Amino acid sequence: MVVGDISTGTDVLVVGAGPGGYTAAIRASQLGLDTTLVEKDAYGGTCLNVGCIPSKALITAADLAYTAGHAEEMGIHADPAVDMMGLQSWKGDVVDQLTGGVEKLCKANGVNLVEGTAEFDGPNKVRVAHGGEGQGSESIEFERCIVSTGSRPMQIPNFEFDEETILSSTGALALESLPDSLLVVGAGYIGMELSTVFAKLGTDVTVVEMLDDVLPGYEADVARAVRKRAEDIGIEFHFSEGASDWEPVGDIARVTTETEDGETSEYDAEKVLVAVGRSPVSDTLDLEAAGVETDEKGFVPTDDRARTNVEHIFAVGDVAGEPMLAHKAMKEGEVAAEVCAGEPSALDYQAIPAAVFTDPEVATVGMTQAEAEDAGFDPLVGKFPMRASGRALTLAEHEGFVRVVADADSEFVLGAQIVGPEASELVAEFTLAIEMGAQLADVVSTIHTHPTLGEAVMESAANARGEAIHTLNR
Repeated sequence: MVVGDISTGTDVLVVGAGPGGYTAAIRASQLGLDTTLVEKDAYGGTCLNVGCIPSKALITAADLAYTAGHAEEMGIHADPAVDMMGLQSWKGDVVDQLTGGVEKLCKANGVNLVEGTAEFDGPNKVRVAHGGEGQGSESIEFERCIVSTGSRPMQIPNFEFDEETILSSTGALALESLPDSLLVVGAGYIGMELSTVFAKLGTDVTVVEMLDDVLPGYEADVARAVRKRAEDIGIEFHFSEGASDWEPVGDIARVTTETEDGETSEYDAEKVLVAVGRSPVSDTLDLEAAGVETDEKGFVPTDDRARTNVEHIFAVGDVAGEPMLAHKAMKEGEVAAEVCAGEPSALDYQAIPAAVFTDPEVATVGMTQAEAEDAGFDPLVGKFPMRASGRALTLAEHEGFVRVVADADSEFVLGAQIVGPEASELVAEFTLAIEMGAQLADVVSTIHTHPTLGEAVMESAANARGEAIHTLNR
C-alpha cells in the first residue's frame, strides 16, 4: 500500500540536520516559531556522523597507540595492538551518543522532525519523499526556509568512489581492518589528518599532491612543521603530481600520476583515499523551482543575514560556501533563525577560527602578517616557541609555536597562528581577543595558570611588545 500525499504547514522549514540546520531549528523554535526540520539520513549531518567527530575519535586513538609505542625516552616500553573492530565500535558509540543527543534536543525544544528528502515545489513549498518503498511523500508549505544541506566529498576523473578500493573520507573512517598500504590523493587538511591516523596505526602511507607542499593556503612555516612531523612518522610525499588514473593489479591498486610537464609515475597501494575537497549538496533540492540562485560551483550566495536572493529563503553551512566549518555553520544557523523571528541579527566574520587536527595541531584566526600588510596595517608580530614551554616539554610535544599579529600603532590583536599541542583550544583566546577588540596589553596582563600551554599565548603577546620573559625578545 502506498501512503497518499499529505500537506502540512510551518513557520520555518529547515532542510538538513547538520550543525547549521539543527542549530537553526532549535533557535527558531526557542524564539516561538513553529519549526519543522527535514533530514534524509542522520541527525548531526556530516560533522557528527562521517566527519569531525569520528575523525577526531580515530585521531585520539591513533595518537594514544603511537605515543604508547614510542615512549622509550620516558622509560615506557610498550607494543600496543590495535583492534580495528573494537576501535570502530567505540567510535560508533561516541557518534550515536551525539546524534541521539541532537534528536533529543530538537524534540525537547519543540521542533517537528520529518524524515525524508526535500525538493522545492515553488518558493513557499517543498515536497518531502519518505524513504522506503510505499512510504509516499508529503508537501510542506512554509513562510521561511533555511537550507542546510551541507557538502559531499569531491570526486576526480577516473576515481569514482566504491568505498572498497577507492575511498572517500567517509569510507576511510569506516574501515574495519587496517590496510597494509594507503595512497592518499590530496594533502589538504582532510588528507593530512587521515594520513596521520593510518600512519600512526601502522599503515604504509604515501601522499600525492598537485601543489608543492601540504596544507595549501597555510603559511610556509606552518606547513613545514606538519610535513616534517609526518615524514618523521613514515609518511612519504610526492608533490607537483596529480592522480590521473588507476588499475587493479591483483589485490592492489596501481595509481598513475602526472606532472604539469607530462611526466608519469606509478604507485601501488591496497587502498586509495581521494581527499581533494568537498562540494556543496545543492543539486538535489531543485532550487530553481524556488528561484534560488547558485554560483558556478553550486554554492548558494547569501548576505550578512544568511538570506539568499529570495528574501524568505536562507542558506547556512557548507552549502553557503567557504569556509566549510561546523562552527561557522552553527553561527549562521543562529543568525538565520533570529532573522526569521524578526530579530536584528547579522553575521560578523572578523574572527572565525580554523583548526587542523594533524600532529602537531594547527589553528589560525584572523590575519597573517602578509594579510595585515595587504590590508594597510603596520603589523607587529610576536612569537613564542613551544620548546620554551614547560608544559609542552612535559607532554613531550614541543614542536611548533604561537604567533600573534597585531597593529603596531594601536596594538589591537589582528590574528594568530598556532602550531603545537592543543592548538585548537589555545586559539579560542585569540579569537576572543579579536572579537572584543583587545590589545596586546590585555593578553599580557591576564594571569595565566602555570604550567600550562596557555602561557605560550601570553608570552607571544609579550614578545610582540618586547617584554617576553621566557624567550628572547625580537
